Amino acid sequence: MSLSLEQLLALPGLEAMTLRAGAQQLQRRVRWPYVAENEGIAEWVMGGELVFVTGINHPRGQGNLLSLLEDGDAVGIAGLVILTGGSFIQQIPAAVVERAEQLGMPLIEQPYALKMVVVTHLIGTALVQGEQWRRSRDDLLGQLLTGDYPSLAIVRQRAGHLQLALDEPRRVLALRLGAPAELFERHSPNQAERTWQRARQRLDEQLQAWCERQSGAVMAQLPGELAVLLLPDSPGLRASLVALHRQLSRAVDGLHVVMGLSSLAQGCASYRQALGEARQALEVARSLRPAIGWCDFSELGVLRLLQGIADRSLIDSFVEQTLGALLEKGRKHPDMLIQTLDALLKAQGNGVQAAQSLGVHRNTIIQRIQRIEQLSGQSLDDPYFRMNASVALLIWRMGESQGKE
Repeated sequence: MSLSLEQLLALPGLEAMTLRAGAQQLQRRVRWPYVAENEGIAEWVMGGELVFVTGINHPRGQGNLLSLLEDGDAVGIAGLVILTGGSFIQQIPAAVVERAEQLGMPLIEQPYALKMVVVTHLIGTALVQGEQWRRSRDDLLGQLLTGDYPSLAIVRQRAGHLQLALDEPRRVLALRLGAPAELFERHSPNQAERTWQRARQRLDEQLQAWCERQSGAVMAQLPGELAVLLLPDSPGLRASLVALHRQLSRAVDGLHVVMGLSSLAQGCASYRQALGEARQALEVARSLRPAIGWCDFSELGVLRLLQGIADRSLIDSFVEQTLGALLEKGRKHPDMLIQTLDALLKAQGNGVQAAQSLGVHRNTIIQRIQRIEQLSGQSLDDPYFRMNASVALLIWRMGESQGKE
């Protein structure tokens, strides 16, 4: 399991290490420490390393240190540690600190008095222990989510040992990066692979950091590059997931992130069913591309059938034919009539209830009904129009309206 830089700097014995730049990026995950002995590092690291620079085997003037920063930023290292004092690097040049801050690259100063063998031992031990805990966690959650466990009693015993509170109501969020084939079609194999691996690394970093900030959230990595989060249900969960998707989309080099949320699982015995629901919701999100990037299984309804339509233009055309005439682009609120139709259908055609939900006078609703029927050429008394409008509104609610949340 990787450690965040913030966790690493808090390890007992590393108090002498000082953060000099990049304080906003302390959520970056460290896969392993790497001591740079060559002039450059670009061809020696793969991303996620905490790179140590000593100056023992190669001169490290300001120009070289700036070059290391650029190389590290390009390949996605977690941070750069410069050893100062002794007879090699006396101090970190101000230009290096400034450039690290510009790049958002965590820059850490380590005095030569703090021995490298101590630092690498402490970091390596913490990483190994964390990885063992993560493997145990992923194994346990994998058993629960697939239903492949010996008994719930053993599962609960293991969960207690790992300090995981799993036998409580939770929702399952399934998440993955989408459209890797498009990436490999647009770029050379080397560039595409590097972009893909860097995006996966950033996704993992962001998810782990997000879970650490969410009370009760638990993350697991399943085979097939599927990340799964177990989340306590709360009134603010929907808004949190909208913000999470936006955050992840910004972090993964423009790749598409898709997520699917299950209905509420009452306990760990229901996790297998919940994962199946989350996968279905994820597939709908992948097919229909909602503006918020994710779907809630409990809200899908007929959308689970629509995902079987391979040509998305057919769905878009259906929505346009059904609702397009109601979109008044020249008005301050162009989708007012669509929202009114939505409220009417939810209220089973009851104008009084629709007016209350929209916060308008019932006479206003009557006027809008007349306009809806005039523009659409349909009657709200027609059951076929109500059926088509209900399906179109399901799709519409996944689009622009939710993208504004």
